[in-house]
Amino acid sequence: MTERLGWGERILGGSLRGLAALPWVFLVMMGTALGALAYALAARPRHIARVNVGLCFPEMSPAARERLVLRHFLAIGQNACATLRLWWASEDELCRRVRIVARGPYDEALANGRNVIFLAPHFLALEVGGLRVSSLGPCVSMYRAPASILERALLARRTQYGATLWRHDAPLRSLIRSIRGHTPFYYLPDLDPGDAEAVPAPFFGIPTPTLTALARIARLADAVVLPCHTRKLPGVGGYEVEIRPPLAPFPTGDALADATRMNAAIEEGVRQMPEQYLWTYKRFKRVHRGGRSLYD
Repeated sequence: MTERLGWGERILGGSLRGLAALPWVFLVMMGTALGALAYALAARPRHIARVNVGLCFPEMSPAARERLVLRHFLAIGQNACATLRLWWASEDELCRRVRIVARGPYDEALANGRNVIFLAPHFLALEVGGLRVSSLGPCVSMYRAPASILERALLARRTQYGATLWRHDAPLRSLIRSIRGHTPFYYLPDLDPGDAEAVPAPFFGIPTPTLTALARIARLADAVVLPCHTRKLPGVGGYEVEIRPPLAPFPTGDALADATRMNAAIEEGVRQMPEQYLWTYKRFKRVHRGGRSLYD
């Protein structure tokens, strides 16, 4: 079984690396085509995206919302193919295609000796953003393990610049110790709180169960929280990473107020690049109206 898995990993890794060697312009074009195909064929994800966009942008006309859903699927395909290329790109190409256009708040935090948490919402380019941030120096992040044949391949790509990745169920004290040691934490806020502690914080005006972990980690690690948004530029353009001013006041000790502040920061980014948020996920799966799921 172990040997078979090794062969599978070799075949998968070789195939992905082969695709990554294709010219950038071709990968973007291929991603656009794949996104259009997914929009046409993936009925359930398309339905979920339509529901999410309708809930968050009720002021839009139905035609405008549908155009947004289409642009979202095109962006999914483009990001998937471009990410593949950047996983195997040289550091020089990574820095050239993924530019950090605003890092003042990060430099200020470093100059003041502050511990740092990057708040990286679920935009489609968060994988690219994490890779670029890790090229600045040691950092830490957490992940949920994918299917076994993918896990080691993904870990190898994500840690190639020295980032440390821990499984989501790793002891929190280890993470806190790392952040307190001035290692930035690239934090992806879970979309579904599951059984974890959550509060009904508004997201686009909808009270949505939201994890309280960010405020707790920031308090324990004595860290400043900097929103970090990564945007795919139009056409064959690359990416821009923007590190925004810290959440303030944060944390306040009020779980609902802190979760509301986090959601407001995420919502601000979504409004600036709406097609690049992860609309195909059931963001409101734990919100019910009339005893029914919003996605029924």
